Amino acid sequence: MKIVVDADACPVKGIIERIAKIHQIEVIMFIDTSHELYSDYSKVITVSKAPDAVDFALLNQTNPNDIVITQDYGVAAMALGKKAKALHPSGKIFTNDNINQMLFERHIAKEQRRHGKQNSRCKYNKKRTAQDDIRFESSLNDLLKSFPN
Repeated sequence: MKIVVDADACPVKGIIERIAKIHQIEVIMFIDTSHELYSDYSKVITVSKAPDAVDFALLNQTNPNDIVITQDYGVAAMALGKKAKALHPSGKIFTNDNINQMLFERHIAKEQRRHGKQNSRCKYNKKRTAQDDIRFESSLNDLLKSFPN
């Protein structure tokens, strides 16, 4: 098992590394060439800035029982298809039971934007809070507990 991270805009890299160190779990962080990331713990893989390059590189390194950290519902769906676990930086655990609804809602929002209709949820991004970090850390620990020793 390892943790693979879509790290370009990931706000919880520090939490991931801290927990991974405690459990001695390998972490691989993927970024594109428009970002810089240095880590004393994680392996950092930099890929081209091509569309979806980070997503494809991350998924190529994902195996069953890995934990994928991503904000991208499509990446989460593909990770679940590979029998990996998937977690959003908000702490939301992606599952086979909730991913289809999330993908559908994303599709509807995209269609509304395309037709000039703004969804109120899309007008701004809420500022991240300490509670968000606590929720993420709790969810990551819950996922880790779900693995047999």
